[in-house]
Amino acid sequence: MSNDNTEALIRKYALQNAVFFKGTANPKAVVGKVLGENPEFRSKAGEITPLIESIVSDVNKMSPEDQVKALENIDPSLLAKEKKERVYELPELKDAVNGKVVMRIAPGPSGPLHIGHTRVSILNDEYVKRYNGKLIARYEDTNPEKIDPDAYEMIPEDLDWLGVKIHENIIQSDRFEVYYDHTRKLIENGEAYVCTCNGDDWRQLKEEKKECPCRSLPVNVQLERYDKLMEGHYKEGEAVAVVKTDIAHPNPAVRDFVALRIVDAPHPRTGSKYHLYPMMNLSVAIDDYLLGVTHVIRGKDHLNNTLRQEYIYDYFGWKKPVYYHYGLVNIPDTVLKTSMIKASITSGEYDGWDDVRTGTVRAIRRRGIRPEAIRKYWVESGIKPVDIQFSWDNLFGMNRDMIDDVSNRYFFTADPVRYDIEGVDSIEGKAPLHPDHPERGDREYMIDGSKTIFISSEDSKAFVEKGHIRLKDLCNLEYGTPARYAGNDLSILKKGIKAVQWVGRKSIKAELLMPDGSVIKGLAEDKILSEHNDTVQFERVGFARLESVSADKVKAVFSHR
Repeated sequence: MSNDNTEALIRKYALQNAVFFKGTANPKAVVGKVLGENPEFRSKAGEITPLIESIVSDVNKMSPEDQVKALENIDPSLLAKEKKERVYELPELKDAVNGKVVMRIAPGPSGPLHIGHTRVSILNDEYVKRYNGKLIARYEDTNPEKIDPDAYEMIPEDLDWLGVKIHENIIQSDRFEVYYDHTRKLIENGEAYVCTCNGDDWRQLKEEKKECPCRSLPVNVQLERYDKLMEGHYKEGEAVAVVKTDIAHPNPAVRDFVALRIVDAPHPRTGSKYHLYPMMNLSVAIDDYLLGVTHVIRGKDHLNNTLRQEYIYDYFGWKKPVYYHYGLVNIPDTVLKTSMIKASITSGEYDGWDDVRTGTVRAIRRRGIRPEAIRKYWVESGIKPVDIQFSWDNLFGMNRDMIDDVSNRYFFTADPVRYDIEGVDSIEGKAPLHPDHPERGDREYMIDGSKTIFISSEDSKAFVEKGHIRLKDLCNLEYGTPARYAGNDLSILKKGIKAVQWVGRKSIKAELLMPDGSVIKGLAEDKILSEHNDTVQFERVGFARLESVSADKVKAVFSHR
């Protein structure tokens, strides 16, 4: 095979790989393709690999649109990629009966939802929809000092955006009397007690598998103490109601656990009506049964809680739900803690719960991430007990697949530098709104009059260094002040000359909010004023969500590349 034929073959595979992978070919993949389909090249791998790397480098300098055109000219059939998309499906629920499944999510109203909360919400929603069941949102607001009153409204909004359908809303602060009644029954049956020991001493005795002095007091004494507890006789920290388990249980975390404790702080919803607050294991076990919950899906960090709650089920003779505990997820480089976010909002560091530096659902929504992408991510993660590392890149990849087809292309130049052009009366050009949808039409350009354009400061530096530059979909320029028109020959790209975004005199001021909170100021082409979708792709920059578009300024939020 001649050198020309070899280069043509390599270029064909490099273009195909680039088209399939968003404009960037992988040299190793191309090497594998060339050698795999042409075994006669294997003996020359040492000399052919540098040639492949060189051609791949040239191809990667082309715009995605030019790559598609070039491959189409070579062989249009190579544009068709055989998709072998794996179908992910959650496993069947044990003992699930269609129309009889009742599940719940249990948000704590300390703030809006964040990306970590979406997992349990979506998994439960998926199962309820599969079995035509019922999903309950139970607001676990039994810690008055960690409640944000606005969360009672923000969380339903987040769930609605995620596509999670809630059939019933329950607020635990409305149900304190229910928890009190059940605790009294446990005490009457000798399955709970009121403890007035020092908290540290009580915990130390548990560690040693020993009972505290209060545990074996007669039931009538326990009930007297409970009445005093209800009447406010004790101060915060002086007494608690405790559920008995096995004091010698091999797992220290399962030994006797607190059911009710005194809290002096007022509750945002009930004020000072109550001073005796249920702990999570008491209220959750009682609610799960009374609300008819059949299946519980939650993280394996709740395994000990499940063991504790099963004691309450056993004491009352209740049928237990089917429990599933999925692995923990580590979400790196993301601010999730609502108390930290709230403090930063209060100090003025963050501009709200949708600040893009956080991992809240509102911030993710603001960046243009589709709820369908989040759902796909968690369905593929499943409910296995294996711990996982959350991958933003994977989520962004899923989102890219969903928004690429609807995101029209536009130019955006950061920190723009002005160039006037000489040597030509006028320049015409056009670029498709979307390379895969010619029916949407083109962005047509006419540069005349003063023939002024703007490119980014970074591209301007390359222009000065190389002496030439290509204005994408328009023309080539030779450096100077003013710059000089240098024709429209695309072969200039093979010489390493850069094709860059640009805008004309009719461009609009634009700001692009980045994930780190910084704002890139620049210019966007005026064609964006006619855009109706909320997501676009700024060529060579990435996908962005349009927050506001006017003749004075475009404000956009960076999504991902």
